[in-house]
Amino acid sequence: MGGLETERVVVGWAARDPSGILSPYTYTLRNTGPEDVLLKVLSCGICHTDIHQVKNELGMSRYPMVPGHEVVGEVVEVGSEVTNFRVGDVVGVGVIVGCCRNCNPCKSDVEQYCNKKIWSYNDVYTDGKTTQGGFAQSMIVDQKFVVKIPDGMSAEQAAPLLCAGLTVYSPLSHFGLNKSGLRGGILGLGGVGHMGVKIAKAMGHHVTVISSSDKKRAEAMEHLGADEYLVSSDATRMQEFADTLDYIIDTVPAVHALEPYLSLLKLDGRLILMGVINAPLQFLTPLVMLGAIKNIGVKPIFLVFFFFFVGRKSITGSFIGSMKETEEMLEFCKEKGITSMIEVVKMDYVNKALERLEKNDVRYRFVVDVAGSKLEP
Repeated sequence: MGGLETERVVVGWAARDPSGILSPYTYTLRNTGPEDVLLKVLSCGICHTDIHQVKNELGMSRYPMVPGHEVVGEVVEVGSEVTNFRVGDVVGVGVIVGCCRNCNPCKSDVEQYCNKKIWSYNDVYTDGKTTQGGFAQSMIVDQKFVVKIPDGMSAEQAAPLLCAGLTVYSPLSHFGLNKSGLRGGILGLGGVGHMGVKIAKAMGHHVTVISSSDKKRAEAMEHLGADEYLVSSDATRMQEFADTLDYIIDTVPAVHALEPYLSLLKLDGRLILMGVINAPLQFLTPLVMLGAIKNIGVKPIFLVFFFFFVGRKSITGSFIGSMKETEEMLEFCKEKGITSMIEVVKMDYVNKALERLEKNDVRYRFVVDVAGSKLEP
């Protein structure tokens, strides 16, 4: 199928500075090798992380930057040593496109924790070329980081699964929380949160959505199938739910208190952090060790002596998932009929979509119809 030696010039939409405003950008794809796959981008989801990156909120942005890491495309050419993909295959590319392959995480098939992983955009590939993401006509990706999209799953529906779906599936699988009969909480009902409800329900869990207000109750209960809805400011209801949850998936991408949610966990319960937050989170250690603090009106310095509810709880984090888990997750979603709730937009709407996403004004994931958009100026 060729060696992909030809230099390819493509058009994408890039941010040039921390304003985060995207506009057409012409650039050359990186050097290629025998294990590379050239794909035409069909669809690309928009993730909250894209906002962090294009606006340099994490302090490590490189410009010009073409974002997009929930990429679904069609294979148009493969390198001479590519064995897993053929021209015409519909495939997905997620958050990372490279790793060292020699460290312990790589050898353990959890390459997403490799210290030398290469991000799908805003990074530098092994040949020194800047990586660019899926808001573009084409991408070249090492076959290790490409996954087949199951037959019958549309490109726009599959795209959010490559980050939002995988981000939820991986910790539930890794921590043994994928068995039926568990009681789980989903904190925050955005792109990741709505996939959390769907995947947890498909695993046979009793799911409680936890939110800061009552405005998403109908959506959570009627449209997504949640079993309970809990408003975090309702002290009486929060008290009723104490010690009831086996886990909480915390998707909130902003600074927030952890204590109210730790009290909801059972003995050995897990609070799994997933939101990318560029400021420290704080909590009182006894809440993890012993249990939730009883509100008896004494000075905070003495609170450590007064507890009720059980302890031995864990606060942990999880980062997307491995390529192996990506394949498992896609097959699971196909088997269970799980799809994303999306709003499809053209590329000329992408700046408005980012603005709306920042205000949580989307139910629940924007997906850009890249192939159907005019990308050129």
